[in-house]
Amino acid sequence: MYDTDLSLDHVVILVADLDRAIADYSALGFNVQRGGTHADGFTHNALIGFADGSYLELIAFLRPRPDHRWGGFAARGHSGFVDFALLPSSVGEVVARARAAGLAYQGPIDGGRTRLDGEVLRWQTGTPPSADLPFLCGDVTPRSLRVREGEVRVHANGVSGIASITVQVGDLQRSIARYSALLSAPPTPPATCVAGAEPSQAAFKIGPTWLMLVASRPGGHGSSVSTGGAEVSAPTNDGVVGMTLRGTACVPLSRERTHGAAIDIQIG
Repeated sequence: MYDTDLSLDHVVILVADLDRAIADYSALGFNVQRGGTHADGFTHNALIGFADGSYLELIAFLRPRPDHRWGGFAARGHSGFVDFALLPSSVGEVVARARAAGLAYQGPIDGGRTRLDGEVLRWQTGTPPSADLPFLCGDVTPRSLRVREGEVRVHANGVSGIASITVQVGDLQRSIARYSALLSAPPTPPATCVAGAEPSQAAFKIGPTWLMLVASRPGGHGSSVSTGGAEVSAPTNDGVVGMTLRGTACVPLSRERTHGAAIDIQIG
């Protein structure tokens, strides 16, 4: 039994030009909502909400901030996946439980942004001790203000949610232990491997979404990761390298249009 206090909140995709990203994702059949500027004034975003309650965050920097969680990615000109978040009922309670399990999460940390209509949103975050783990994002104001409901969650391409996220990790056994502690459960199904070899992947289920951990290949040249369609070359850094969306057709999306994010749509 997995910790029902946690569900997938969102996946973060860093882009260089938010207006262009909005146009490109709209052309792919997504209903994209402009978000607003974050409280620190350094970033602004747009959201793609799904019927399963999860969403994609397209985020861009308005000016450099090296100490930001994703500032280093932006400084290197990276576009694509940079992070993902789990949604707790209480950030403080999950941080305390994670720390008791040996995971040095930090928080709660206050955050927020102002929507284009002037509505002020407030939330709290918990930051993980390592890049292979997700951050926590819990609402102070009603979540429906941050993640809108209704027709904005209906997409012309038929996507209804996030079926799976693939996270590349440098030390699979260590990451399995960390996720087992965070989610209060071991992986399922068991980690798979060939006879006589160390496991190369493991799976956790968070609500309707599968979280796939994959080991980077020895030698520091990255790994070949399948997101349900064609395999893509992944960097050696820990973090999200692929995502499969639940839809009405099987379609690999153009990585030019997704701004570097490896995304497939599968029937489900």
